Parts: sequence; structure tokens; C-alpha cells
Amino acid sequence: MLRSFNGKTPRVPESAFISEAAYVIGDVEIGENSGVFPGAVIRGDFAKIKIGCNTMIEDNSVLHTGIPMEIGDNVIVGHSVVVHGRKIGSNNLVGNNATILDNAEIGDYCIIGAGCLISPGMRVPDNSLVIGVPGKIQGEISPKQRERLLGGSQTYLELVKRYKEQGGL
Repeated sequence: MLRSFNGKTPRVPESAFISEAAYVIGDVEIGENSGVFPGAVIRGDFAKIKIGCNTMIEDNSVLHTGIPMEIGDNVIVGHSVVVHGRKIGSNNLVGNNATILDNAEIGDYCIIGAGCLISPGMRVPDNSLVIGVPGKIQGEISPKQRERLLGGSQTYLELVKRYKEQGGL
């Protein structure tokens, strides 16, 4: 469901897929070929949320913020992730059930492990692997992991296309 709030209406290109069971409200901008899957909630009621191209917001994830939030291109936000941070760069994977708290910023080509807690204000540099509660940088991603990040959303791009082709019931 797309809903206007305080005079702001979500901006969604024709190429994007928004599940009928997702809730997107207010000052939200979603990029080309991106997907928002069932149960996801994106609340641009306090501040703008900008999501890049080819980015997937998986089932039951919540994006909400009190300051402008930006999520880059080619990002996979896994199942049941809570994003309350400032920025997630491009070509990232945020693992299932991770939480990204206020004012946190994640660079490009990062992997945030499943269940990880990114503390308020944490800055994660490009090419980082972060795991744990609280999240700790374990080092740089491997060449194989970087390759996966570059191709990771390709499967989802095909899925978004099929969802759009098949329409509703």
C-alpha cells in the first residue's frame, strides 16, 4: 500500500515492485527496478527516505528515521531488518534480523551479518565485514564476497520482473 502523509506521496517508478502487503508512506523515493516485499514498512513520516536502484527490501523489514535516510543502489536488506540509520551505501548485503540504529552510516561493498546490531552513530568503512552484538568490524570482505555483492541483486531483479509480469490475483 502506498499512502500520502503531510502532503508527501511516495515516488515509485513503473519498473519497481511494491508488494500489495507492504506499507510505504510519506516522503519516500524508490529507485528503478527496486523491490519492496510483503510485510515491509517504509515510513517517511518524520524524514525523507531515499532508496536507490536495484535495491531489495525483503519481507518484514522496517525503515524509519527522524533524519533523512539514504540507501544506495544494489543493496539487499534481508528479512526482518530494522533500519533507523542515516546511510547504507551501494552494493551491500544487510543480513536477516540485523538492526541499524540512529545516525549509523555504512559504506559501499559491506556485509552486515545476520542478527548484527549496528550501534548509534557507528561509521562502517567501505569493504567491511561486520558481525556481532554489538557489531564489530571483522576486517575487509574477501574477493569472493565482493563478487557476490556485485551479482547478489541479479536474482532479485529477475524476481521483480516476474512479480510485475504476473500482476495480482
